Amino acid sequence: MRIVFLGTPEFALPSLSMLLDEGYHIAAVCTQPDRPRGRGHKLAPPPVKVLAEEKGIPVYQFEKISREGLETLGELRPDLLITVAFGQILSRDVLALPPMGCINVHGSLLPKYRGAAPIEWAIVNGEKQTGVTTMYTAYELDAGDMLEKDSVEIGENETGGELRERLSVLGAKTLKRTLEKLLAGTLVRTPQKEEEASYYPMFQRDFGAVDFSDLAENLANKIRGLNPAPMAYLMAGGQKVKLLMARARESMGAHAPGEILAADPKAGLVIQAGDLPLEIITLQYPGKKPMAARDFLRGNSGVFKAGETVLQ
Repeated sequence: MRIVFLGTPEFALPSLSMLLDEGYHIAAVCTQPDRPRGRGHKLAPPPVKVLAEEKGIPVYQFEKISREGLETLGELRPDLLITVAFGQILSRDVLALPPMGCINVHGSLLPKYRGAAPIEWAIVNGEKQTGVTTMYTAYELDAGDMLEKDSVEIGENETGGELRERLSVLGAKTLKRTLEKLLAGTLVRTPQKEEEASYYPMFQRDFGAVDFSDLAENLANKIRGLNPAPMAYLMAGGQKVKLLMARARESMGAHAPGEILAADPKAGLVIQAGDLPLEIITLQYPGKKPMAARDFLRGNSGVFKAGETVLQ
């Protein structure tokens, strides 16, 4: 069985490693082009490319695989395509190439949370459970027949990055079981129920801005869900301060949303939300490393002042 693996970020690495460890024949890897990263904006290869080259697997990079890579994929003669966080939509022509179809590893319990950011959205929305679904890719976003599922509980303080890492490992296990059943002829396809489907796209540019008129619990979920990317933030002293972790506190009396209720190393940084106070646990000031808010306040007492209102 000749497999062409399509994936890009760290999330795809456990699945690719599993395929190699299990002895599957990876004819090639397709991934996104190298992108500028870091302060120097130097071109950096996708993590999947790095692993594939270490293992001596041919790597192909296409800006638009459905337009540029169709001929190459045809020449590779794949029996099966496997996609894990590839980051591009496959055309009907691409999907028609492998006789065994295309299997995708998706970071949610489909049909809920279709789309490009299901892991982060699950936390932002306050979900208690999520998981991984393998599915046959169809020419409609995340709407193909489901194959195998595994679920996990979302930790009370788990960040988007932490959950993504856990699901990447779980996804490899789910994919392993999927392929075993495929080869044994016992794999069952379950159509998705459209009436149960939900779709969540990538976050818009200003989604990370914290609106303190929202409920404190919602803001705490948003802050940890967007950590480490794209990050929630507030404006203070004309600077964008990134927020990494927060929690709702008990009421401290009637105050307007956005009012700073406490801003000192002992009491911490507490800001009134729409219903309850929100304590900022961890933040990152521009040019600084992430740090506990209380530690930040020890050396930067003038940035936040009790009684003032932060910009919405």
